[in-house]
Amino acid sequence: MHTLRVGLAQIAPVWLNKAATLEKIERTIEEAAAARCELLIFGEALLPGYPFWVSLTNGAEFNSRVQKALHAHYARNAVQIEAGDLESICQLAAKHEMAIYLGTIERPADRGGHSLYCTLVFIDPQGKIRSTHRKLQPTYEERLTWAPGDGHGLRVHPLKQFTVGGLNCWENWMPLSRTALYGMGENLHVAVWPGSDYNTRDITRFIAREGRSYCISVSSLMRREDFPEDTPHLDLILEKAPPVLANGGSCIAGPDGEWLIEPVLDREGLITATLDFNRVLEERQNFDVVGHYSRPDVTRLTVNRERQGLVDLS
Repeated sequence: MHTLRVGLAQIAPVWLNKAATLEKIERTIEEAAAARCELLIFGEALLPGYPFWVSLTNGAEFNSRVQKALHAHYARNAVQIEAGDLESICQLAAKHEMAIYLGTIERPADRGGHSLYCTLVFIDPQGKIRSTHRKLQPTYEERLTWAPGDGHGLRVHPLKQFTVGGLNCWENWMPLSRTALYGMGENLHVAVWPGSDYNTRDITRFIAREGRSYCISVSSLMRREDFPEDTPHLDLILEKAPPVLANGGSCIAGPDGEWLIEPVLDREGLITATLDFNRVLEERQNFDVVGHYSRPDVTRLTVNRERQGLVDLS
């Protein structure tokens, strides 16, 4: 019970194609099962992909025919959990008794069914969706296509002796969001990213050392050849697209902040490791950010986990 076999799925989406990306995710789950993984993690917004077009096609142009067409294509390929879009993933999780963190673009019915959210989904080893964390604050150009989420998904989950929690991309730089998870007992932090060692190289080790926890960063890949030919306005996207838009950078730091796996670059595939829970206990001996090294009589954090919505039908 004190060890956990983890898999980092550093893969590229079939960009903005929900059905084809789901098939690729399913194949990766089978590969992880063969590698005896008990926790499998996919990158931010992998299903169906990160909105790279926004920064490449003047995404801030108001009332643009191009932007409207691309956004509508994105919305058509977004995940609708209520409609069963993740059922096949849940079934595979249950079949292999594997927990899964999956980065999605969600089009939730409880917010009207049209706006898009960057949502990190946790599926437990029984195949049940236990949390859907909608990114609290989209970053920079992301705000042109993603809506801001809420605190409902700030949750942790038991997994053998571990307690796991996760955040999307630059949420990991938000001290109070991290602290909320620490305070719920997190000792295995999952950070998902669209893909860049620029993001993962420093923060992964910092979170691990701050929380005296394992920190796993998982990023996707994206290259020019990963844009499908049927993408709307592909010619405009490729005019300014570099050869590599996301180079990976998936990695793991231990509870002492040192690397277990340094950032892996430009390589698609499954990365695996076995984590030992005893290392958490060892490092908490001299520092525990929400335990013996905290002063709740001086500073405390309040977390609102209410799911936000415009209409109260109660």
